[in-house]
Amino acid sequence: MSRIAALARHNTVLRLRDPGQFLSYLVMPMVLMLALKPLFERAVTGGTTHIATGTLVIFSALALSIVGNSTLAERSWHTWDRLRCTRASIPELLVGKTLPAYGLLLLQQSILLAYGVTIIGAHPHDGRAYGLLLLGILVWGAALLAIGTALAAVVRSHGELSAACDVGALTLTTLGGAFIPVTMFPSWLQTLAPASPGYWSLSMLQHAMRGDTSGTLWRAAVLLGVGAIAAAFAYRRLATGWGRSTTL
Repeated sequence: MSRIAALARHNTVLRLRDPGQFLSYLVMPMVLMLALKPLFERAVTGGTTHIATGTLVIFSALALSIVGNSTLAERSWHTWDRLRCTRASIPELLVGKTLPAYGLLLLQQSILLAYGVTIIGAHPHDGRAYGLLLLGILVWGAALLAIGTALAAVVRSHGELSAACDVGALTLTTLGGAFIPVTMFPSWLQTLAPASPGYWSLSMLQHAMRGDTSGTLWRAAVLLGVGAIAAAFAYRRLATGWGRSTTL
C-alpha cells in the first residue's frame, strides 16, 4: 500500500500541474449541452436526457487520452524501466498510476451529470436513480481506465495515442448512439451498435435515469467484462516487456 500511495501521490501532482486537457473536456460538453438541448427536445423523445447522457459519454470517452498519457509518459520519459526495477509489482505500478486518472474520470462525469440534472433539466425518475447513476459512472470510468491503459501499452508516441483516442472515442460513441439515437440509424448500423462500449454505457446511464435496476445492472456487467479484457491485455503487454522504453 505504501508503494501504491507513493505512485498515486506522484501522478496526482503530475495531473494537477497540467489541468488543461481535463478542463477542455469539462467545458466543451457543457457548452454543447446548452446549444443542442432545444434541438433534441424537438427531435427526440426524451431529448433532454439523451443530450445530457450522450454528451457525457462522448467526452468521458475522449478523456481516454488522459488515462493513456499517465502510462505512456513513463515510456517516453524513459522512466518505465526504472519503475520496473523497483520492488513494486506490475499490479502495484498500474494501480498507483491509474488511480489519479480514475479520480479525474469520476470527477468529470460527476460534474457533467450534476450539470445535466440541474442546468439542462435531465431529472432522474426517483431517488433510486441517483444510486444507479453513481454505479454507472463508477463502472464506465473503470472500463475507460482499462481501455486507456491498454492503448498506452500499444502505441508508440503521444501522437498515435491522441489519434487513437480521438478517432476511436468519436467512432465508438457515435456508433453507440451518443450523437443520434440508435433507433434512427439504418438497420445495418443498428446491428453493429452493440459492438461499441459506448452503446452499453449510454444505455446503462439512460436506464439508471429511469430507475431501472435490472436494466442498469446487466449493462454494467457487460462493461465490466469489456474492462476486464482490456485490463488483462494491458497487464500482459506491460508485464512481458512491451512497456520498455526501447520499444518506442
